[in-house]
Amino acid sequence: MKTRIFLALLLCAVLANAQDRADKIRERLLNRDTNSVIVASHRGDWRNFPENSLEGILNAIKMGADIIEIDLQRTADGELVLMHDATIDRTTTGKGRVEDITLDSIRKVNLRNGLAIRTTQKVPTLREVLVATKGKAMLNLDKADRYFEQVMSILAETGTTHQVVMKGSKSAADVKAFFGKYLNDVIYMPIVNLDHKNAESEILQFVNDMNPVAFELLYKSDSNKLPGKFARELEGKSLIWYNTLWEFMAGGHEDDASLIDVNNGWGYLIDRLQCRIIQTDRPQMLVEYLRGRGLHD
Repeated sequence: MKTRIFLALLLCAVLANAQDRADKIRERLLNRDTNSVIVASHRGDWRNFPENSLEGILNAIKMGADIIEIDLQRTADGELVLMHDATIDRTTTGKGRVEDITLDSIRKVNLRNGLAIRTTQKVPTLREVLVATKGKAMLNLDKADRYFEQVMSILAETGTTHQVVMKGSKSAADVKAFFGKYLNDVIYMPIVNLDHKNAESEILQFVNDMNPVAFELLYKSDSNKLPGKFARELEGKSLIWYNTLWEFMAGGHEDDASLIDVNNGWGYLIDRLQCRIIQTDRPQMLVEYLRGRGLHD
């Protein structure tokens, strides 16, 4: 009897800890925590599972990813599903535009992996993903602003409103007009290309008008002095997010650069540019690197 009670209590503790994890990540974001680096996994763990698959998302969380980036499209019958492309041709065994296919028909095809090989996995709905990941990690919903009211309704239904990050290139005025009252719940991060001539004024406008939790910054080359400038000027105000998927997004300090010399890849972004959120296609490798430096739980 005592053993059964102990196991029940242990299970409750484990479940409570899992459910608390998303809140803890959100708290680190809201507090502008610079003592650790938050890992965002691009389209889940697509190196081992199909991109945007439920299995890939859960495995990325298991690896230690804090934020999972996923993409949304809407079916002909109005269901939100995870799909990067407007068509299902590249990532599934079927063909056609998502907006022209019903959910039942999409359920009949199988997802392909990164080598275009058929798998047993199916296209998940947003609702299914939210339920399966509730409390386990934050989700960055890409391409979601097209269906924002519907997304918010599903978030409310599933009790996951505080679990979502959204990003975009809209102006501060447009963000406030578009997202309105939801900005108290959903974390919004502006995307600013530092190679554009108005980049400085855009960032300052956002800082003054919205005080964002973080900025996603983009730049092609270290000849651009703005990454270093804003590493200093945003300190204590907003965290900095870099995508290390491709070299032109992070000045040549991307995932592939990290495979050759991690100090010139992720290390450069962390130490020189004060980056505290990294979106990667190699979540396990990044988590292990950060843990080795004491920068990730």
